[in-house]
Amino acid sequence: MAKLYFNYSTMNAGKSTVLLQAAHNYRERGMVPYLMTAQLDNRAGEGRIASRIGIGQDADTYSADEDLFAKIATRLEAGPCACIFVDEAHFLSDTQVWELARVVDDLGVPIMCYGLRVDFRGQLFPGSAALLALSDEMREIRTICYCGKKATMVVRQDSEGQVMREGAQVQIGGNEAYVSLCRRHWREAIGDR
Repeated sequence: MAKLYFNYSTMNAGKSTVLLQAAHNYRERGMVPYLMTAQLDNRAGEGRIASRIGIGQDADTYSADEDLFAKIATRLEAGPCACIFVDEAHFLSDTQVWELARVVDDLGVPIMCYGLRVDFRGQLFPGSAALLALSDEMREIRTICYCGKKATMVVRQDSEGQVMREGAQVQIGGNEAYVSLCRRHWREAIGDR
């Protein structure tokens, strides 16, 4: 029975690494995975999912206004697909998450989404909110704060390392811009809440 999965965490927890390992496991067993990533995030190159530890794989991209049910249905017409992997799932729209749920329910293909839960302001991303509401199963991928506690939040820093409290929800970046923290240290970093 196909399910919609949401694997979430903060920055630098290894979401892409886990995705790439899971896709590798499917291929190793002779099954075909279909990998997708947000067109918006091209840090590793256009249509590429890459991990900080140096592994990567090409993937199809999705844009913010694309009909994912139609896109996946077209992909399935080209041949079988054992599982669909969606990286940067926090960039999905509410509508796109419903489209993924339709793929699971109507086309019977499992979908594993990987993304951030909250932004640097502690607010849910729209795609993450919809996935938290609609997913059949959710799994937290854990990373740690500098104090050793589980990191659940992230701060955005400017080029001088100063914590930003305002700005657009979406700003593509990695270790140079974001630091994962436990809630306590996040509150301290942003000046409490």
